Amino acid sequence: MPFKKIIIEIEQQHKVSFNYTEDNITGLQLHPPKRSLSLNQKLQYLERKTNLSFENIGNQFINIYKKDKEANIICGYVFSADKKPIENANINLNDKIQLTTDANGYFESEKSEKNILWISHIGYITKRIVATNSGHKKCLEILLDPDITELEEIKTNAILASGISKSKDGSFEIKPKKFGILPGLIEPDALQTMQQISGVNSIDESVSSINVRGGTHDQNLFLWNGIRMFQTGHFFGLISVFNPNLAHTIAIYKNGSSAFYGESVSSVVNISSTPETAEKNTFSAGINMINADMYAKYNLSKKSYIEIAARKSITDFIETPTFKEYFNKIFQNTTISDFSKNQNIKYQSDKEFDFYDATLKYAQKIGAKDQIVLDVITIKDNLKVLQSAATNDLNKSEKNVLQQQNYGGNLSWKRKWNSKNTSKINTYNSSYKLLANQKATTGNQIVIQENTVQNNGINLENNHTISAEFSFNNGYQFNEIGVTNLEQVTNPDFYRKTKEVLRSHTLILEGIYNDTISRIYGKLGTRMNYIEKFNKYIVEPRFQLNYGISKSLNIGLLGELKSQNSQQIIYLQKDYFGIEKRRWVLSDNTTVPIQRSKQVSLNLFYKKDDWILDIENFYKKVTGITTSSQGFQNQLEFIRTTGDYEIFGTEILIQKKMNHFLTWVSYTYNDNNYDFSNYEHPIFPNNFELMHTFSWAGVYERNNFKMALGTKWTSGRPKTSPASSQIDPSNPVINYNKPNNTNVNVFSQVNLSATYKWVTANGVQYKLGISILNILNRKNEINEYYRISSLSNAIEEVETFSLQRTPNISFRISL
Repeated sequence: MPFKKIIIEIEQQHKVSFNYTEDNITGLQLHPPKRSLSLNQKLQYLERKTNLSFENIGNQFINIYKKDKEANIICGYVFSADKKPIENANINLNDKIQLTTDANGYFESEKSEKNILWISHIGYITKRIVATNSGHKKCLEILLDPDITELEEIKTNAILASGISKSKDGSFEIKPKKFGILPGLIEPDALQTMQQISGVNSIDESVSSINVRGGTHDQNLFLWNGIRMFQTGHFFGLISVFNPNLAHTIAIYKNGSSAFYGESVSSVVNISSTPETAEKNTFSAGINMINADMYAKYNLSKKSYIEIAARKSITDFIETPTFKEYFNKIFQNTTISDFSKNQNIKYQSDKEFDFYDATLKYAQKIGAKDQIVLDVITIKDNLKVLQSAATNDLNKSEKNVLQQQNYGGNLSWKRKWNSKNTSKINTYNSSYKLLANQKATTGNQIVIQENTVQNNGINLENNHTISAEFSFNNGYQFNEIGVTNLEQVTNPDFYRKTKEVLRSHTLILEGIYNDTISRIYGKLGTRMNYIEKFNKYIVEPRFQLNYGISKSLNIGLLGELKSQNSQQIIYLQKDYFGIEKRRWVLSDNTTVPIQRSKQVSLNLFYKKDDWILDIENFYKKVTGITTSSQGFQNQLEFIRTTGDYEIFGTEILIQKKMNHFLTWVSYTYNDNNYDFSNYEHPIFPNNFELMHTFSWAGVYERNNFKMALGTKWTSGRPKTSPASSQIDPSNPVINYNKPNNTNVNVFSQVNLSATYKWVTANGVQYKLGISILNILNRKNEINEYYRISSLSNAIEEVETFSLQRTPNISFRISL
């Protein structure tokens, strides 16, 4: 019987497919094997009776070679991740031979000394394979990973700087690994970068006091890989706790956030360190004038990897000029600096300060549909100050210890059921602690203050693709948060400890419509919250609508209702030495209400010929705020009442790109007022109102050199002046004017930064960065308040200033 007829019968009986060249079997005839034999027995029979060799690939594909040519052939199969053959994949062998795969994903060619293959196909990530030229002939099995691209998602790239883009849903997306440069920044610090966005400010130059559209810092939701972070700043606010060399994507929402984000009445900052595509093994290390860090990623297998990063201050080894400026900025007008005042002789101060953060990620793919990811983060700041003085033959000494730390962990499982349905479930924990311990030798007094937060939760999210234009998401969230506050004093003895716990359940529904042809994008969602303790239901609808009037002009409408059960308050301005004086508390639904917000904004976005014009008008109102959460240092400092704030604003950005040069100007107008109905002067300007903010930057990027120069100007924040400079000695109390009746002086600052990187012949990359904050060394007043001097019983004015001229240098090496 003809050999070809024999193998056709075997194919039909055993459901396999033979691969061969016609020249190898032409004219070959023999007796067929018995049908009762197994597949392998038949292949052994045919091999004995012919000069052919048979290679069985998973009882699915069988390759046929002539025995004398077998060693000279290189062959392989190209499959997708779900083991389906990829037809017409392009094979480039040694940059000379071009091949394509057949319907079974098969290819073959003659071997050479070096067998380097590049395998590519539309929709898949190109793969490079080096095949060995030794051993028995065996075909390669090559899996190509899909190259997933979300079409029409990003409206524009390089807004403010390369690596920053704006999405159709109104959010800003930062890709740190593609980040260019901004004035004063040499690293893609998430919280410093977001302050360049219109409507985002820090009232005191701190990443721990970021105000988005008039809100306080605690009204923002900060997520790191699904973990809510209660501490966001090192050095008590001057440095972000999020390692800038680790994040892959940072999403910032000022309005219209997804229904999957809760527990905030202001912005959302979502930081993810999970890469979108597989990456090679990497190692990098760097140092600047504040800290040193390292980052490493190692692929344990084709389906798993581990990633670690750590950062440690160098301030406990060396006091750099940068450290000195930071230290002076943080500790001005606190109990640390107040101690030295009015001491005549022999004042001494020994201080130790250090911080660190570390992260760990482990990711494991299970089959083609499942992935498990574990994320762990730890953050800690530690300050020790020993102060002593001698005056009037009396020795006075204090030992102050202040610690701030945040630990977190998240375990997630993601399953892709099919091409249209995906599920994700994750469980997380975040633990925060703020501890102050003050020991005074005079009076043998010890004062301990402690604020701790425990946050646990489970999130379930399902994503369903209904059609090319419409998708639907739904989910459930359980959240438990407990807050403990401790105050303990010896001599005289005092002890108070309070603990509160809130549990909430949330159902989430969200629909997305994205028609790229008609240029319509819409997202409508809602959160349905149930708070166990108060037996209370809160519904929070959200929406985003974007319409492309033309290819150059888009109009967007965003809105949301949100709520928040936790907030930071200040009992006394000198709590925790006046450095980190805020403490987390939970709502009790009475004196500390649940905060509620409503916001709507209208956006006009124009892009043509490298010009960008972005205008957004918004209205926002937040109810349920307390006076103790707003940081008053006037007549309202000791008044406990609730109210709301209301803000109208406009944000404008104009940007132009010219070859290697990018320049932009932005302007923000805010009209922000409190309404405390139970107070005698209910309506007055918000403490965080910056009515006018103007920014300009010029950025130059060419090849490996980047440079940015920029300035920021803001009108002064509100302050309250005394109605009289005289006080009654029998009742030393300051008589104030109406709250926030005037403003501090304007803020103006010019910043510069530059980076240069180079790569050696062996692939090692080096990067050098230099930045100078406040080049002109302007003495900017950022706060002003009044108090009664303990020595003269007169009113004294207390001013707080921004950083003076502050240089920084960084150096980084990447392998």
